[in-house]
Amino acid sequence: MKIIKYLLEFIIVIFLFIFFKLIGRKLSSDLGCKIAKNLGFKFKSKERTIANIRRAFPTLDTLNEQKYLEEMWCNIGRTFSEYVYLKNFREDSGHIILEGMEILDQIKSTKKPTVFISGHFANFELMAMELDRNNLNIAAIYRPLNNIFLNPLMEFWRKKYICNFQIPKKIPGKEGNGTKALLKAVHNKNNIAVMVDQAITQGTKINFFNEPAFTTSIPSQLALKYNYQIVPISIKRLDKYYFKMKILNPIPIDPNNDNEQTIGVKINQEMEKIILANPGQWIWTHNRWKV
Repeated sequence: MKIIKYLLEFIIVIFLFIFFKLIGRKLSSDLGCKIAKNLGFKFKSKERTIANIRRAFPTLDTLNEQKYLEEMWCNIGRTFSEYVYLKNFREDSGHIILEGMEILDQIKSTKKPTVFISGHFANFELMAMELDRNNLNIAAIYRPLNNIFLNPLMEFWRKKYICNFQIPKKIPGKEGNGTKALLKAVHNKNNIAVMVDQAITQGTKINFFNEPAFTTSIPSQLALKYNYQIVPISIKRLDKYYFKMKILNPIPIDPNNDNEQTIGVKINQEMEKIILANPGQWIWTHNRWKV
């Protein structure tokens, strides 16, 4: 049954991708927004999503809750429609403003190994793409899709248009492949890009919006074992079709006093700041606080 479900999903997605490509980026973005706002809660729990928003905004009124929900689904729909335009994004940077180039220039000049951290904000795929376009020697950690038909297409697009060195977080039936690829990237002195906001089933439990949540230890381990610096990145959608990406200052780390727990606290605090600045552009559906 799962195979049939994945096949049907694949057929629907491919049909939409073809249609999006035919009508142009802006029209497809608007259509993706409308589709997601109307159908999103048929696939994800509205109750859980609202509960997640209330963790960050415990006194938020119902009107603003609904506003953030609609903005979130609209952004998800726009991002979905934009996958067929990754090639256009790669070849023309007119869609994005990049702030913090001085930090990137310093990383390139000093060759300081860096792990860039961020989350699922706006069109999150564009962050690793811009780092790669700016010759940061990027290896991007990603989570393969569950859908066995769609995943090869997404991996092809990511390698071709975002960055060629893709590190899977987990490959079913092939445990350890992601770890080997990550160690290879470290050995090659690649800079690493990783999303740190998704729900995971292991790691260190650290407060995220005042409630314990499993937090990936990859950035802290890279910092402590391999002397990587940790640089947060934010991205937000502007006027529907355009973006502003900001390279933030490195997180201060004291190798004599910091450990995975204390670094994880700093990482979560950075993510909270980015989310609170643009709450309608983060994906609140993740079950980040699962027991």
